[in-house]
Amino acid sequence: MTTSIPSDRSAEPLSVALLTLGCARNDVDSEEMAGRLAADGFRLVEDASEADTVVVNTCGFVEAAKKDSIDTVLEAADLKDSAGNGGRAQAVVAVGCLAERYGSELADSLPEADAVLGFDDYDDIAGRLRSIVSGERPHPHTPQDRRKLLPISPAERPAAAAPTSAARTRLDSGPMAPLKLASGCDRRCTFCAIPMFRGSFVSRRPSDVITEARWLADEGARELFLVSENSSSYGKDLGDIRLLETLLPELAAVDGIARVRVSYLQPAETRPGLVERIATTPGVAPYFDLSFQHAAPTVLRRMRRFGDPESFLGLLEQVRRYAPEAGVRSNVIVGFPGETEEDLQTLCDFLVAARMDVTGVFGYSDEDGTEAAGFDGKHDEEEIAARVRHVTDLVGELNNARAEERIGTTVEVLVEDLEPEDHPASAVEGRAAHQGPEVDGTTVVTGAERARVGDIVTATVTDHDGVDLIAAAGGSA
Repeated sequence: MTTSIPSDRSAEPLSVALLTLGCARNDVDSEEMAGRLAADGFRLVEDASEADTVVVNTCGFVEAAKKDSIDTVLEAADLKDSAGNGGRAQAVVAVGCLAERYGSELADSLPEADAVLGFDDYDDIAGRLRSIVSGERPHPHTPQDRRKLLPISPAERPAAAAPTSAARTRLDSGPMAPLKLASGCDRRCTFCAIPMFRGSFVSRRPSDVITEARWLADEGARELFLVSENSSSYGKDLGDIRLLETLLPELAAVDGIARVRVSYLQPAETRPGLVERIATTPGVAPYFDLSFQHAAPTVLRRMRRFGDPESFLGLLEQVRRYAPEAGVRSNVIVGFPGETEEDLQTLCDFLVAARMDVTGVFGYSDEDGTEAAGFDGKHDEEEIAARVRHVTDLVGELNNARAEERIGTTVEVLVEDLEPEDHPASAVEGRAAHQGPEVDGTTVVTGAERARVGDIVTATVTDHDGVDLIAAAGGSA
């Protein structure tokens, strides 16, 4: 049943709320959709209860993220059901990775959503939403392996892909802004479905990236968070695999930008020149988000990845040779099919030796359409959960120890909050150079009563609470 627009609102522009789940790449997608919608006359609102249309940008990465996405759609549908009692919501639309990945299957299992749209609908998202509010129900897209939409050879992609940049509208006024380097991935990890629904790797042209960086700086961004599925591949389809090394100093030189941070580096592709450029370029955070996933060679080969403890530790040695206090984070998967007790111990020994700031621990689960879903040697859920607990406990101790090592060091903190809970009125909260957004902890700085959001405050670390640091304003940069 479609709820009509009340007559006293018929002349008003349609309002829309975008609810974004998942990673920073989804944040950029939402802001690009917001830009298109605003340019086409929609009014953007933050509160879904005040919106005529609620767009849920879903995540399809792991089971927990899928559940959160579905729950958010259902919550938005509850707003639609209450529209006759004074609420506004008339349509709930699912977009994003979960919608792209499952299409009509998701629509059939989630009738509460008025539409399930794929990535190809983003260019005309305003037209799609208007037709849905008018009562039309577009047929859900049919999922396809998006890797097949572009040539296999990266060198042949630029003309075929012809990526265009959409004008963005910022949905978050904070001093950090994600900036998309590329989309898609060419790797074929046996556990990962992302390339199937995100497609092959396509770099954005440096001129587009720099133009958007300048716009973000004008919009108040102080830190640029460079995002993609694999930042170490940037430029390979543009004929220059070392293009990121050239781009980083140019981004750091943009007026108003205090810090540039690179996310998601593949260890096998992280070349010495890139390590040096990230570690030593003024204005670039010495921060290494390295996707190790495991350390045992036998497990890595089954994952169709490369490396071993020696090569990984050698890479970290390179990093710390240039920047001893560099931030290092990673994610690991435990309980992968065929993982032995010896393999698990190899991973644990590596984690002890690696001295990383933060490590995310995930238990293996089958992902639809992946090669690993058909592997033998699978562990039962209880065994996987036990291994996750074991590695998580170890990681907690190691992360604490690494934070302890930072006591007495000088950090430069980008202020993001002027009133952190349970701290003195003179305290502010933000992130040091080794702390990425959302997942790597924060730093509370005391004695910084004059600081404002977006300032960089130099401070000396005095204590820690897990991966979160406490620091006192002052110290030598």
